[in-house]
Amino acid sequence: MACGGFACSKNCLCALNLLYTLVSLLLIGIAAWGIGFGLISSFRVVGVVIAVGVFLFFIALVGLIGAVKHHQVLLFFYMIILLLVFIVQFAVSCACLALNEEQQSELLEVGWNNTNSARADIERNLNCCGFRVFDPNETCTSDCYRSLHCKPCAPIMEEYSGMVLRFVGGIGLFFSFTEILGVWLTYRYRNQKDPRANPSAFI
Repeated sequence: MACGGFACSKNCLCALNLLYTLVSLLLIGIAAWGIGFGLISSFRVVGVVIAVGVFLFFIALVGLIGAVKHHQVLLFFYMIILLLVFIVQFAVSCACLALNEEQQSELLEVGWNNTNSARADIERNLNCCGFRVFDPNETCTSDCYRSLHCKPCAPIMEEYSGMVLRFVGGIGLFFSFTEILGVWLTYRYRNQKDPRANPSAFI
């Protein structure tokens, strides 16, 4: 059958949702790996990553069931949710790519001041203490604190923040275009007739 037909639309939609399922499981696995190796101790960070992974998994599951069964209601809700996710993800990805160094520094400082557990993870993993200035009187979880010769964390974080934001923004932008592709495929697939079904039974 030609690629514009019912079978091709169904297979493409199933493949796309299988990709989303793998990505969601990867997100959950990364969070579990971060906890297991002691890289992340912040339950807020882990909770957000796992929540995003579970949310994406359920969206993919709805899309997969809707595609396999050609279920009009499931496909409709899947299409609407995917469109909303596309809008949010596209906006966030563009914001990540558009941030300049001064804005990145301000965001890092806000994040540093608002979470103690993530701050401890950063100090331990980057072997630094304090944000802008190292204060020997403050507690610190890094190895360099024993010798009281630590670098502040801000310069090290700022060195990598631009690269991380570009990576996150690029990945987010790529997946946002797969989501709009999913919306288009779902809309098209919903309006196609199953050649194996009774033609008069099409909803």
